[in-house]
Amino acid sequence: MPVVKKDGIDFYYEEEGEKHAPTVIFSNSLGANLRMWDRQVEALKHKFHIIRYDQRGHGRTTVPTTSFDFDDLANDVVHLMDELEVNQANFVGLSMGGMTALGLGIMHARRFLSLTASNCVATFSEDARQVWRDRVKTVASEGLAPILNATIERWFTKDFIDKNKAEVGGIRDMVGATEISGYIACCAALERLNYVPNLSSIDIPTLLIAGRYDVGTPPVEMRKMKELIVDSRYEELPTAHVSNIEAYQDYNELLLKFFDCVNT
Repeated sequence: MPVVKKDGIDFYYEEEGEKHAPTVIFSNSLGANLRMWDRQVEALKHKFHIIRYDQRGHGRTTVPTTSFDFDDLANDVVHLMDELEVNQANFVGLSMGGMTALGLGIMHARRFLSLTASNCVATFSEDARQVWRDRVKTVASEGLAPILNATIERWFTKDFIDKNKAEVGGIRDMVGATEISGYIACCAALERLNYVPNLSSIDIPTLLIAGRYDVGTPPVEMRKMKELIVDSRYEELPTAHVSNIEAYQDYNELLLKFFDCVNT
């Protein structure tokens, strides 16, 4: 099993595609794993060197024994690049992965050709922070089962859920299989997140992708980020939270067009 070790954690990753082509790194959302990017990998692997990995405590990456913040999640990516001898890459993240992208742009911009931050925010309101604290209490006492239905309803529109029952069922199982302690630790990092003061320092090409019906990381918040990140562009898809799955063809097209601009 391909792993990179850091801070006592085994980070699971997969590599595909053209080894000498520009590199694209994919980073998963809370409650998901690297499988969430299957359709993007299929669309890009013939033109790019693809690396995808499981964030801390997700998928086959082990759970850390101490708390961490988004700076740590960003540093994990750079360590992975160093171990795999990748000097520069394009980075694509959604939700928690998108917030990781922001941290990379703030702290490690020179290592990246571009950033794609999907369905994410740079901070949360106090009300939203309380939601994270409440969710941690629920998961800690009852596990992930009580939040699965609400998670799916946030992630996808009702129309998509109704028309894709088998796929949605598989995604529900993926969320339910997440290590509880890893999920809780990432919730705590999300509750503390605040990259707003540093967004204006990001000076590399950045693509922001929002979901029109995303209530967790709403488009209005992503448009605010667009105003703060100088070299950024904003796109909106007719989806809820997990836009790369619900509208994968449109999402793939946005990535390919963006990469054509920044990798030439």
